[in-house]
Amino acid sequence: MRLGRSRPEPFAELVERQLDLVVTDESELLDEAVEAEQAWIRAGRETAEESYGDFQLVIDAIADALLGVRETYARTLDGETADRYRETFASAVARRFKTYPSVVADLEP
Repeated sequence: MRLGRSRPEPFAELVERQLDLVVTDESELLDEAVEAEQAWIRAGRETAEESYGDFQLVIDAIADALLGVRETYARTLDGETADRYRETFASAVARRFKTYPSVVADLEP
């Protein structure tokens, strides 16, 4: 039995760097998501559905950007290794983007 630290995920550091790059490269899109969410929250009954749709479009764009990064790298790996990478990526996205559950759901393996 081994005491102390557990074995680190093999892709954890890589995925964190990838997510850092997405946050940097897509900063305008992430800012737009915050603004769209606030607009939806402030929307009246007449415009709430449309505001939510606008918010969801931005969230979908974020998920697409993340999927693009994930799949570009996953295609370089063999099947089993790619699956482990996708799981690590999904876990990291769940931690980093937990305020956007639909982004997290879109990236579950």
